[in-house]
This record gives sequence, C-alpha cells and structure tokens, in this order.
Amino acid sequence: MPAPIPGRIATQIRINETAYKKTKYIASKESRNTNAQIEYFVKLGVESYEKEHGTISLPENE
Repeated sequence: MPAPIPGRIATQIRINETAYKKTKYIASKESRNTNAQIEYFVKLGVESYEKEHGTISLPENE
C-alpha cells in the first residue's frame, strides 16, 4: 500500500460502471489519472455548490 499523502484522505467510493468508464476516458484526454479526475470533479462540484449556496465553513478540528 502506498504511503499516505499529507493533506489528503484515502477513501473508497462506489460509482456506476458507465460513469467510471466515462471518467476514465475524460482523464486520459485531460492527461490525468482516474483518481485525479475524480478529485477534480469533486472540486468542481463543491465550487458549484458554494457559488449557489455560499461558502461552506468547517470547524477547525475537521
């Protein structure tokens, strides 16, 4: 198992097979690995949510 990356949390997700294959395709076109592409999509989703609903404030201990 690879060493943890500081500032990152390892997680496991379950997604639809078609969505995974399409994400993998997009990742190859964008010169990213699939994990990096999923992370990018999550980042875009959070930014979109915050644009509509305002910044999410998290407690400092989270």
